[in-house]
Amino acid sequence: MNLDAISISILLPALAAGLLVTATHVPLGMQVLARGIVFIDLAIAQIAGCGVLLADQFGFEAEGIAVQIAALAAALGAALLLTWTERVWPEVQEAVIGVVFVLGATGGVLLLASNVHGSEHLRDLLVGQILWAQPSRLLWAGAVYAAILALWFGARERLGRTGFYVLFALAVTVSVQLVGLYLVFATLIVPPLATRRTGRGRLAAAWTLGAVGYALGLLVSSATDLPSGPVIVWMLVAVSLAWYAITSARPAAAGKGVTRQQDSIR
Repeated sequence: MNLDAISISILLPALAAGLLVTATHVPLGMQVLARGIVFIDLAIAQIAGCGVLLADQFGFEAEGIAVQIAALAAALGAALLLTWTERVWPEVQEAVIGVVFVLGATGGVLLLASNVHGSEHLRDLLVGQILWAQPSRLLWAGAVYAAILALWFGARERLGRTGFYVLFALAVTVSVQLVGLYLVFATLIVPPLATRRTGRGRLAAAWTLGAVGYALGLLVSSATDLPSGPVIVWMLVAVSLAWYAITSARPAAAGKGVTRQQDSIR
């Protein structure tokens, strides 16, 4: 495969966007799996998307601060609502998350019903435009992600339920506009899920799976001229399945080796 200078200039910022999202979402995803609230990112991302679409309806510039405020306000509202429902109805929290997701998804459709570019806006929200990641936007996103990671690793125990939901809402708000909802979900869930049986070094392994998945996805997308977002999702799953298969086979292989040793001793 021959990558020219133009392709590289497009792929490198896209890869940087993927690495930034991976760095932030993998540790948050581990917490999501531990809490059993897998679909929370889809729900909050859809509500944040409604904030973006609502700001667009009022004529605000797509890259402007007003859109970011609208998206973050919507996401924080959803996060605080889910914080309350987890405290009041913990036994049905996953169902409540599902309801919030459906409301956000259908709300987006309603907001775009009278927009001639509605299907295009909806596609951008779901699939994203990772190939058009701008360096200036990456710097801004990187600063936000750095603050999130600093709080997560430095003050996780003191954040509590509300702090987790607020950090999560902030991360998803930035990421869904950077790479799209599908990639946000895949990055958050797939690498942590594949490494759930990994002991020491789990975080590093999950980060590596995310990075490799993004890199392979961008290369395959460039070679086949297929949409980058969906291809990266498939590569993340493929790489994670390979990792899981390899690491799951190791204990069995080791056990067989021990059995053969015992047989030879007898």
